[in-house]
Amino acid sequence: MKWKNSALIVIDVQIGLFQRKTPVFKEQELLDNINSMEQHARSINIPVIYIQHRNKSTLIEGSNEWQLHNRLQKKDSDLLIHKRHPNTFKETNFKEELKARNIEQLIIVGTLTDNCVAATCIGGIELGFKVILVTDAHSTFSKPAPEIIERWHNELKELGVLLETTTELIT
Repeated sequence: MKWKNSALIVIDVQIGLFQRKTPVFKEQELLDNINSMEQHARSINIPVIYIQHRNKSTLIEGSNEWQLHNRLQKKDSDLLIHKRHPNTFKETNFKEELKARNIEQLIIVGTLTDNCVAATCIGGIELGFKVILVTDAHSTFSKPAPEIIERWHNELKELGVLLETTTELIT
């Protein structure tokens, strides 16, 4: 079973990252696919965990830019992890929360491919989690986004991250 002992991890899908001069690559497709993943996870009783980044420049805690994107389907009962570093495991209780829920596999979606998504995938692998990166449910706003995404797919696959599309995971 693909989803056994899994959690859907939604990384940094925050308003401020969608208001940049350079838009998030395939923004609508990204949000649609994340919504599909959220709906599927809930339909099979898989926890959905939201990650929210803060910094001192663009994602200032409490600001409008820091808020989770309004297209997300977060419920009050969902776990929310606040972080300051690209790797969600660094200086948070993320690992402990996963262990408490018997989570062995992370299904990762979100932004930004070349920062927090990649760092958390690597952090998960290093800690012994099985990691699936949903290839059409993460993105970046960097100008050569397709090349950046492809490069990270290759690098993360080499490290043991599994790559699957939204359709492959929900059908």
